[in-house]
Amino acid sequence: MVPFDAAHRAVHYPEDRRFHIWIRPSILIGIAVAVLAVFVAAWIEFSVVGLPTIPQVSQSTPSNFAGPHGFPLWVRYCHFFNFFFVMMLIRSGLSILMDHPRLYFNDDCTPGSEWIRFTPIEVPRDRIWTAKDDCRYISPVVATPGYRHTIGIARVWHFINVHGFIVTGILFAVMLFGTEQWRRIVPNSSLVLMQGWNIFVHYATLNMPPEPNGFYGYNALQQIGYFTVFFVLGPIAILTGIAMSPAVVNHFPWYSPIFGGRQAARSIHFLTMLSFFAFIVVHVTLIVMTGFARNMNHIVMGTDDQSSGGMIWGFVGIGVVVLSWFVAHYLAWNHPRGLQHALKSVTYPMQLLTLNQLVPHQNYSEARISPFFWPNGKMPVREDWKQLAHAGFHDFRLKVGGLVDNPVELSILDIERLGHFEGITMHHCIQGWTGIAKWGGLPVKQLIELVRPKPEAKVVAFFSFGEGLYGGTYYETQTVDNLIKAESLLATHMNGHPLPEVYGAPLRLRVENQLGYKMVKWIERIEFIRSEKELGSGEGGKNEDDEYFDLLPNI
Repeated sequence: MVPFDAAHRAVHYPEDRRFHIWIRPSILIGIAVAVLAVFVAAWIEFSVVGLPTIPQVSQSTPSNFAGPHGFPLWVRYCHFFNFFFVMMLIRSGLSILMDHPRLYFNDDCTPGSEWIRFTPIEVPRDRIWTAKDDCRYISPVVATPGYRHTIGIARVWHFINVHGFIVTGILFAVMLFGTEQWRRIVPNSSLVLMQGWNIFVHYATLNMPPEPNGFYGYNALQQIGYFTVFFVLGPIAILTGIAMSPAVVNHFPWYSPIFGGRQAARSIHFLTMLSFFAFIVVHVTLIVMTGFARNMNHIVMGTDDQSSGGMIWGFVGIGVVVLSWFVAHYLAWNHPRGLQHALKSVTYPMQLLTLNQLVPHQNYSEARISPFFWPNGKMPVREDWKQLAHAGFHDFRLKVGGLVDNPVELSILDIERLGHFEGITMHHCIQGWTGIAKWGGLPVKQLIELVRPKPEAKVVAFFSFGEGLYGGTYYETQTVDNLIKAESLLATHMNGHPLPEVYGAPLRLRVENQLGYKMVKWIERIEFIRSEKELGSGEGGKNEDDEYFDLLPNI
């Protein structure tokens, strides 16, 4: 148990820590029928014609085997680091998932339309229920960093490790096809599928098939499994992760529909994680059942014998992986700022050169507007905002100042007269949900042209009437360069109506190449400054200061 103060304890370690999994009955029935059908087919074949014949595998030795064999050092290292990175990705991914513990195959994320949820709570209809209210607790025993609403640091660990996962995969691919080792895992005939089915029939009917010596070759089912993990699951995990990037989705509107939409990509990403985990469980089980000592020597020592060295060093390696979970937990709670800066040093330059260069140009049809749009953030409690809201914001004046030649104060009517643009776009929340809405308002580029920033003004700070999660004025920053891009708006309208209070009245920011927390609601004033380091803790916003979110959340 981390010694939280009262405010953090209420968020991270709430009284309600129940865990519950609900799956839509039609999905559950479909999965059960599909799995049962495969096993029934295997048993029918076994009952009618008996076990399919699988040729006995003769014992191979270096003297009588000419093909690629053995486990070179690069295979063994990639095997270990792939296990290391995949487990960290799974653990951090679970923390991310629990921040919006619902998965959908639609981009509206309407409560009740999810196919699976990891919460016992059905969204109440008689009061405002925000996305942060909906996030759930998860034990740090199974997730990194665990607890509740720790998505900032969870993303740090996820993105740090995804770099390692990708680099390991690239190294493996280069070495695989740079040697003859590819012939061991790439099927060279459609007969492999039939042979794989024959071996599955043995397993499904509780009969062990003849087991080849993995030092020299794999059976057909093993070959299919290894091929699928590397050439199918790995790329799908990466490509569906990219499909959750607002910068990518809003610049290339054709990309996420490849997977059925942004939320479908998120669901497929989760199912890919389950597939990795299932493979690990089955893989380890068969290693134990088919000669644990010899198999461990293969993949750890690169030798083909029955000595105990592979087991000993293998358990040491597993211990290192488990120890890394404890280290990650310690760093998450004792040095979160250092982790935040470490991720920034790795990703920020690359994002500036790639994702941040993508200009949003999406525009959905009216028919795509979501029937439900998750509210989020803490509604303002300040008396001045309440009085302005009571008067319909007629007396509101937006102050725009700082490093500008022409500071101004603008009413809502003034803002609307300056210019108006409408666009139907998809909102991407860091917690995972999405929603499509029509936003209308003043392009920020026109406001910038009006106030004429000084040359040294590189950053624009937006201050809210609302508070951050742990108190204090909510603010966020954007670079001037980003705000002059298309579809950056000071929104005064939502879905053809004046902006509702719950969604940010009187003004909210829309910047469609970033995640939603950068789009400040309930804007009170705007200030042009030299750098984000001049405000708060210097990290670029309230969520970045207090919750260790990304300064540049393009993904």
